[in-house]
Amino acid sequence: MSSSESNSAALIAATAGVVVVSSFAVYLLMKKRTCCGFCPSAMKKSVTLLDPQAKYALPLLSKEIVSHDTRRFRFKLPSEKHVLGLPIGQHIYLSAKVDGKLTVRPYTPISSDDDSGFVELMVKVYFKNVHPKFPDGGKMSQHLDSLKIGDTIDFRGPSGLIIYEGKGYFAVKPSKTADAVRRRFKNVGMIAGGTGITPMLQVYTLVFIFITLTQPLQFSSLRRKISFLSYRAG
Repeated sequence: MSSSESNSAALIAATAGVVVVSSFAVYLLMKKRTCCGFCPSAMKKSVTLLDPQAKYALPLLSKEIVSHDTRRFRFKLPSEKHVLGLPIGQHIYLSAKVDGKLTVRPYTPISSDDDSGFVELMVKVYFKNVHPKFPDGGKMSQHLDSLKIGDTIDFRGPSGLIIYEGKGYFAVKPSKTADAVRRRFKNVGMIAGGTGITPMLQVYTLVFIFITLTQPLQFSSLRRKISFLSYRAG
């Protein structure tokens, strides 16, 4: 097999892996969401992420092996009545000391504020000595995979410039320090890769639920209203 054929095969395999993980994440999001994040009932719960600049140490409750390199992590919130408090479209940062150095990475949970008492992350683990260009692998993903039940890791957030408020409304910040501008869109195009896929899945899920609950006759047109394209560079 030539070098170009090998590279093409590797890219196809990697893309297929991303599609499988993304599809499973969509299934989990659809299964778990029972109401919209902008419903009044979603506003009555205790919020964990009260200060976006503070760090909150959350213990690992469980770890599920989804595939050879994908894990589903569940972390415990302060009480069974707590939700994470992450608006749709935003992300959190995980931070930990890895090999004596502070490591920080952004993630978006597959759980939502419909889930009380826990937060879940779906993470692809980049193991060392697998990819020749990245012999050390992923520092944070390997650290997460090494955690034992009860071990803690620091969460910080919410973070991000866009919040989906529901019913087509987005709160968009031109910069971190700017005030959000509220805008409404009838059509949304989504292009994402890597950790950017999950926040768009959250938006997609919320739009899907809203349309199916309030406008069931428009269900068949949903795919024409929302375009989702995921791409992972080799």
